[in-house]
Amino acid sequence: MTDRLPHEKGFHISWDQIHRDSRALAWRLDGQGPDGGAWRAVVAVTRGGLAPAMIVSRELDIRVVDTISVKSYDNQTRAAAKVLKSPQAELIGDGEGVLIIDDLVDTGKTLELVRRLYPKAHFATVYAKPMGREMVDTFITEVSQDTWIFFPWDMALQYVEPYRGT
Repeated sequence: MTDRLPHEKGFHISWDQIHRDSRALAWRLDGQGPDGGAWRAVVAVTRGGLAPAMIVSRELDIRVVDTISVKSYDNQTRAAAKVLKSPQAELIGDGEGVLIIDDLVDTGKTLELVRRLYPKAHFATVYAKPMGREMVDTFITEVSQDTWIFFPWDMALQYVEPYRGT
């Protein structure tokens, strides 16, 4: 038995780690697009997908980058997913040849909503949890469903109590 809260089973990601893992995602996607291996565009799921999408677009030399803003959390509480901003309709169409990039697929609800909008897009995340894996086509690292991922844009350097004692 443990006195830790579920989110305290943490996986802490540094800026260096998200950069390495996003480059690994780009390498996995390289040459996999429908147009002779090329991709037409990258669409980042904001906000978490912004950093990985920037790295993937740089590594694969994709110059067309847009965003889809989906809100599915209030702080650390899951809420119903809703689109706040869509990418340019003439850019994305049904999604064919487009990479949809996010940092993480958790339950899959966010990507399920986006996949309904763009069924022919290729969905890629850096990290995946088991409940959401079926919503993503390509990912780099799987973590357990009860692990909370702490991304570098959500953290500050500060003292942390040890698990046992003081």
